Amino acid sequence: MSDTPHEDATVNEVPDSDLDDTDDGFEDPLVAEPPHPINWNLLNADDAEVEWLELNRWVDWLRHAYGLPASVIPPAWHTHPELLWELSALHLHWLCAYDPEQEGSAPLGWHRDFADARQRLREWVAASGTKLDHDRPTRQTVWPGEEPADPIEDIPIIDRDAEFVEFVMADVQARREAEDAFYRDLDPDTGEVS
Repeated sequence: MSDTPHEDATVNEVPDSDLDDTDDGFEDPLVAEPPHPINWNLLNADDAEVEWLELNRWVDWLRHAYGLPASVIPPAWHTHPELLWELSALHLHWLCAYDPEQEGSAPLGWHRDFADARQRLREWVAASGTKLDHDRPTRQTVWPGEEPADPIEDIPIIDRDAEFVEFVMADVQARREAEDAFYRDLDPDTGEVS
């Protein structure tokens, strides 16, 4: 990367060149703590922003380092939970496998698991219908008694990096609003939600 990102970088402060640079830059990660599983459902707004940027940087490195096609990692991977969770787990596995205190054979185990993960990614990309130049929400099976699903339409991908930043900003804002609502409804005397 041209400049080393800081731990407190926000989506607005990360230059576009940092989002698509092929230099790995992993000597100075955005996350300054030991590798740990990420539960995307429980992240607060600030942590989500950092994790999104870190994962995006790693996924970009991964697709360049291994020459992965859009049938394995499509540009709009971040809009599909099944791809997000798989790539997040693969990232954690990679961080642990290449930790300096890890066994020497750990990277070989990561590559074995990476082969399995690529197959799963291919299956999910095919099922979702996301492609190199357009995306659509993953089709959901409607069970008896549920409301019919909205029609699914393809959305063109015009500027992937700008669309990623917009997606992350919306996710962070939604998390921040949920946090604000929670604390607004918190009784200061009892500590319980009213």
